[in-house]
Amino acid sequence: MTATSRPILLVGGVAMKSSSEVFEALGAALGNHARRLPDGETGTRSDWIGWQGAVFAKARGLEPEGQHLIPGGPPFTLHRIKPGVSVSDIQFGPLGYVAAATQSYLDFTQIRAAGKIPATTRFQVSLPTPLAPCSAFLVPSAVPMVWPVYERRMLKEVDEIANAIPHRDLALQWDIAVEMVVLEARRTGKKLPGFATDISMEAMVDSIARVSNHVPADIELGLHLCYGDRGHKHIIEPPDTSLMVEISNRLVAAINRPINWLHMPVPRERDDDAYFAPLKNLKLKSGTELYLGLIHLTGGIEGIKRRIATAQRFVANFGAATECGLSRRPPETMGEVLALHRQVAELGS
Repeated sequence: MTATSRPILLVGGVAMKSSSEVFEALGAALGNHARRLPDGETGTRSDWIGWQGAVFAKARGLEPEGQHLIPGGPPFTLHRIKPGVSVSDIQFGPLGYVAAATQSYLDFTQIRAAGKIPATTRFQVSLPTPLAPCSAFLVPSAVPMVWPVYERRMLKEVDEIANAIPHRDLALQWDIAVEMVVLEARRTGKKLPGFATDISMEAMVDSIARVSNHVPADIELGLHLCYGDRGHKHIIEPPDTSLMVEISNRLVAAINRPINWLHMPVPRERDDDAYFAPLKNLKLKSGTELYLGLIHLTGGIEGIKRRIATAQRFVANFGAATECGLSRRPPETMGEVLALHRQVAELGS
């Protein structure tokens, strides 16, 4: 990466068949422009948390009850606590994130050893905040009780990943989606059938802070704020960046270890002052990289330039990314999307 290039973040998913294919493609397309590379969340993980449905189906103390239709996606089976079962008896088995990360890391090291990935690049593991799978696979009334149980299991997975992968190579990102959607819907008066919508902002921030503080300080930590991406549409369209700024400032105050990067989405049609203006109130600590998800194929490089120019009126330094992962994008568009990432990086900052 040159001193004048704009840093690039890959949010998580990439529409390719395997982690090896993803690492090869990202290394070739981006070189030194990306400080971290994800494995693309390929295979069963391509639908973000959809694969966690099997984990809830096998959990001790839960049983199925009804379905939850995520806007634009397939129905998820909801679960409740079995009658007569106490919360202390609920138990989750392995979530699968450890197995996925360790296998992908082997692919990463092999491709890096072949000189196809820069030596200083870190391996990025993206994980959902614990509230997300709980909201997707539990009846709303069970979420407050089961959420802490799933959170403890997720922290065990973090520990196992940290034990398996050298910290100098590792970066961990929390995908903060359900929280943003629920809070934005509450703020704008939108309805979200099937979601546990009465959880307070304070409880959400506390959980994100807990799982973040659990990550060893020498592992890089990133926060990806998200509003979903089904058919290139958010579940809730953010009217501006004000809620993201508020949540980010709360998390900065609550997380007592370094936050290495923060990502905020930008809808493809937004290049206006009103959307970006709240960024002037963002209070990041020194050393935290800000990435704005303003890379869209729609509008091409000229549209991106307009978004960058508007954002620069309110925040001085930021990298670029897409607004969400790319797993659900048609695979044949990956070459064009990655080329656009490089083009944006080479525009300079």
